[in-house]
Amino acid sequence: MKILSLSDVCVPFIYSPSVKNRFKDIDLILGCGDVPYYYLEYVFTALRAPLIFVRGNHDKEVEFSTASKRTSPQGGFDLHRRVVNHDEFSFAGVEGSIRYKPGRFQYSQEEMWLNVFHIIPSLVFNRAKSGRFLDIFITHAPPKGIHDCNDLPHKGITAFRWFDLVFKPAFHFHGHTHLYRPDDPVETMLGNTRVVNTFRFQETKINLHD
Repeated sequence: MKILSLSDVCVPFIYSPSVKNRFKDIDLILGCGDVPYYYLEYVFTALRAPLIFVRGNHDKEVEFSTASKRTSPQGGFDLHRRVVNHDEFSFAGVEGSIRYKPGRFQYSQEEMWLNVFHIIPSLVFNRAKSGRFLDIFITHAPPKGIHDCNDLPHKGITAFRWFDLVFKPAFHFHGHTHLYRPDDPVETMLGNTRVVNTFRFQETKINLHD
């Protein structure tokens, strides 16, 4: 399966007709937050691939445009605090970042623990059914100590680090922390989990069950 993951910045060539040729063999689109709903809708429509998303701390509850108003990207599946199976792979997600000011889609570290605990029963069911808890974890914020920063808005989430080490998803896609330098890490291993910073976009080929 080939995944196109998007977050934080709208990329001009992706929001254009050229996206069809550049990513014509994409099987799944992941939205990791902080990109407009209309942007995700455009990519979803152009590529005709399923869209799974979580919201970021800068996402709006209602997005207005000249054509309509949106509370989510039309046609996408909101993965927050849910587990879903697609094409023999299992996905779980948690939206938002650490709370650093009043606003939607922000959580304390304690609230993030509650978000994570909410999906554990479904993971246990997955393990009983397939022999594994989870394949792919999708969040906006990174886990603590991986791709995070020292400033409060970009601190990593303690519960996500614990989650990766305990449930061992093969991949953890996130956004939130911007990549400015050529030596900024894009992928880092945390135990058995490959953590991918999907700032702007990443194209990832996944073969887990061959």
